[in-house]
Amino acid sequence: MRETAADRAFGVAVYVILSIVLVIILYPLVFVASASISDPLTVLRGDMWLFPTKISFVGYERIFSNPEILAGYANTILYTVVGTAINLVMTILAAYPLSRRDFAGRQVITWFIVFTMFFSGGLIPSYLLVKDLGLINTMWALILPGAVSVWNIIIMRTFFQTSIPAEVQESAAIDGCSNIQTLLRIVLPLSMPIIAVMVLFYAVGHWNSYFNALIYLNDREKYPLQLFLREILIKSEVDQMAGSMTASTQTYLMETEAIKYAIVIVANLPVLMLYPFLQKYFVKGMLIGAIKG
Repeated sequence: MRETAADRAFGVAVYVILSIVLVIILYPLVFVASASISDPLTVLRGDMWLFPTKISFVGYERIFSNPEILAGYANTILYTVVGTAINLVMTILAAYPLSRRDFAGRQVITWFIVFTMFFSGGLIPSYLLVKDLGLINTMWALILPGAVSVWNIIIMRTFFQTSIPAEVQESAAIDGCSNIQTLLRIVLPLSMPIIAVMVLFYAVGHWNSYFNALIYLNDREKYPLQLFLREILIKSEVDQMAGSMTASTQTYLMETEAIKYAIVIVANLPVLMLYPFLQKYFVKGMLIGAIKG
């Protein structure tokens, strides 16, 4: 089929728009990566706008020589791994029964679960509950209150309903499989796309989270990396607004500027490295598991 002039014009317009969007998305990433290995003074002056100038790794040197930042990095990895594992187990255990047609009362239970998406107790009752449970200043205060996401339960339930035939599960039951065996041996092996989506959703959520840690943690040894990043960003802004600065203050400010960009790269690098491996499953799982009208 030959393309008409209108089709060719539309194709050109689409490529132009996508190219503009690509530049808008890539520029901040390239700028931050370049600023993290550039001389802080050139960054502060605005001499560097895209590519690195006067290569300097002072930001990375300060990061990897700071024991608090390294401890925060280790804490973030621990919270992300443990939290994602708990999230995944809880989501599967909730979504699988709700996807079974022979589960009595599943519509009512689903309604009560969805109700929590729109109404909650609020911040103060949540804090009091965590405090009464004795979770303050523990890693469980960052994991257990958000152990499951209602939205993710709905996505996974929909995937189980639409992508795994009920006849397969009935055949497994005829062969003597219990519900747990059916879940472990039949359902989960066929659900890798949606599991990859859930892993990515939950892991990114834990990795970027800082507000719960700000509220529930008092011990700096338990701080995640994001709290130290927040401190660096706030400190940098305060110093820049302080007015007159001595030479030592200017040196400190330049080092803080280098650390700020370097820690953004260090903090986001694991997620950027993880996504390409899950991208194939991510797209498939989102298309199959999405709610359809």
